[in-house]
Amino acid sequence: MAATMRIPKLAFIFIFVVCLVIYLTYVKRHYDDSKSSVVDHLLQYTNDPHKHSSSAQVVSENFQYGIMFDAGSTGTRIHVFQFQVEPNKAPKLSHETFKAIKPGLSAYADDPEKSKAGLLDLLKVAKDKVPESMWSSTPLMLRATAGLRLLPGEKATILLDKVKEVFSESLFLYSPDSVSIMDGTDEGMSAWITINVLIGSLHGSDTPTVGMLDLGGGSTQITFALRDEKTIQTSPIDYVTSFQMFNISHALYSHSYLGLGLMSARLAVLGGSEGQPLEGTHELVSPCLAPDYSGQWEHAEVIYTVKGQKAGEPIYESCLRKVEKMIYKQVRKAEEVKDIDFYAFSYYYDRAVDLGLIEESTGGTVRVENYIEGAKTVCNNMSAGEIRENPFLCLDLTYISVLLQNLGFPPDKELKLARKINEVETSWALGATFHCIESIRNQGRC
Repeated sequence: MAATMRIPKLAFIFIFVVCLVIYLTYVKRHYDDSKSSVVDHLLQYTNDPHKHSSSAQVVSENFQYGIMFDAGSTGTRIHVFQFQVEPNKAPKLSHETFKAIKPGLSAYADDPEKSKAGLLDLLKVAKDKVPESMWSSTPLMLRATAGLRLLPGEKATILLDKVKEVFSESLFLYSPDSVSIMDGTDEGMSAWITINVLIGSLHGSDTPTVGMLDLGGGSTQITFALRDEKTIQTSPIDYVTSFQMFNISHALYSHSYLGLGLMSARLAVLGGSEGQPLEGTHELVSPCLAPDYSGQWEHAEVIYTVKGQKAGEPIYESCLRKVEKMIYKQVRKAEEVKDIDFYAFSYYYDRAVDLGLIEESTGGTVRVENYIEGAKTVCNNMSAGEIRENPFLCLDLTYISVLLQNLGFPPDKELKLARKINEVETSWALGATFHCIESIRNQGRC
């Protein structure tokens, strides 16, 4: 009886062990297959991440791109801006790609077809930087400045039509209005937006906005946010503009003074007329130059012979009277600028470097009186026979100091000079692109 009972028990144990072995073999094989599948999946993602469009889409949704072509007189530059976008927050610049080519668009005025190659070269930069899935939602713009402003209307129009033709085939978000010649006021407003975006004052923070001063060769701009009702009431209607950004309305005082850029003003002080060569052996004689100076100066493709003038009084006083006479009643004084922080650019920056007031690579701060004292020192040293590399420095500094005071800046007013803020160029291009993207979000168009 005992032997009979032992056999089934041994059989049971045998069957249990066999089943356990089979089960463990199955589990191990399944685990190996699963692990292999996971490894294959990871390798596939690493080798070809584009197959996982859902992951790429998540990344894309966090960014917005904008493309701005800056068509200047000496070259065409492309800025590809990448903005980080978060719900219910203003976009923040996260990256900029930049490339420039020469010559400027205006060089192709007589053969517009030749401009196409350069435009396509710059568009390739944009296509390399912007994900293809976002091309159709990325605004593409071109703004032309001084070079095209000086061309006869028909030639400028034909050139811009060529740009529109190229842009219309680019697959980026484009409309004919996206290509235009920018006027000075728009340039000033866009530069103002750039600066205030970079310092964070347009992102709903408590940081007050700052004003902008730009001194180019042919024109000069001033732009600041209006705070005083009296300024609004007393300013010409075309000096006041407004726009909305991040659901906040901004009222700006913005004006561009054509003909009061440093080079144009220099010519006027010397006694010349814009675009008009001197006849015969005529010379421009000025007390703003060293008495024994004689040389040639080229401006707007015209070469002028200029000479110093022996005066009976110190050079600075003689030059100051010439400058004050030239600028008399040409600019408006805005009293409230003395209470607003201002950034200044272009020739304001360059002449401060020439004086040794700031480092060329880092910028800094200067007071208006630094330009005044600098002008006196340079002019008086010229009287003593010292001529720097720039024979016009006395004239330029005198003009800058008079211009700033006529605009309403007292001698003790401090100005910030910068070429970059947070490692980003302080050009109008960022502001114009930023404004366009915000307009698309709010109005569906740039």
